[in-house]
Amino acid sequence: MSPAASPELRLVLAVSLDGRLAPAEGGAAQLGGAADRLVLEEALAWADAALVGAETLRRHGSTCLIHSPALLEARRSEGRGAQPIAIAVSRSGRLPAALPFFRQPLDRWLLQAAAVPGPTPPQGFDRHLPLESWPQALGNLAALGQRRIAVLGGAQLAAALAAEDLLDELQLTVCPRLLGGPHGWLPANARVAPAARAGWRLVEHRALPGDELLLRWRRPGAQGVTS
Repeated sequence: MSPAASPELRLVLAVSLDGRLAPAEGGAAQLGGAADRLVLEEALAWADAALVGAETLRRHGSTCLIHSPALLEARRSEGRGAQPIAIAVSRSGRLPAALPFFRQPLDRWLLQAAAVPGPTPPQGFDRHLPLESWPQALGNLAALGQRRIAVLGGAQLAAALAAEDLLDELQLTVCPRLLGGPHGWLPANARVAPAARAGWRLVEHRALPGDELLLRWRRPGAQGVTS
C-alpha cells in the first residue's frame, strides 16, 4: 500500500482479450484504436509524470504524448506543462541516442537502479535520480512535485510495483483480439503483494468505439483523486 508520502500510481495499458501486451512471437502489438488513444491521453493529462521502462522505449522508440487540444488547454489553464515529465526506468541507464524519444517535446528524467547521480544528468535527460528501492524512489518523486504518475509499462515495471503493492489504480483498455503466448501484462512468474490480491473496486467502465472496453479499478484502501 502506498504510504502517504508517495505519489498516486495509475497503470495504463491496452491488453488483448487474453490479457497479453504483445503477440506470441514478441514485438510491439500495437493494441488499441483511436478511442484507446484518447483515454490514454486523458490519463496523461491527469498525470504529473509518466514512468516507462527502458525496454518499452527501445521497442517502441518513443513515449506517448498528449495531442488533444482540449486536454492541452486544460493543462495550461492549471499552470502545468503541456506534457507530463517522461521518466525512463533503467538498470544500465543506457538508451540509444537515436531514439525518437530524445526528440520529443517533453522533459526527460532517468530513474536508474544503483545509480549515483553526478552533477550533470546523462545526455538527453534533464534529471538523474537513483532507484535504490521503489518506496525511496517514489518518495523522491513526490518531494519533487510528482504527485500523480501514470505507469505506461512494460510488464517487468508493472510486476515490480505490484510486488510491493504500490499500484493505486489499474486502467486497462481491453481490445477485441486474442494473441496467446507468454507476454501477459504481468509476467507468469510475477509476485503480487498479498494486500493487492483482492478487493479492487471498479470505479469506471466505458464502452469505446471499435468494440474496446475501458476498465478502471482502485486497489483496497487507495486514497486520492480517481478522475
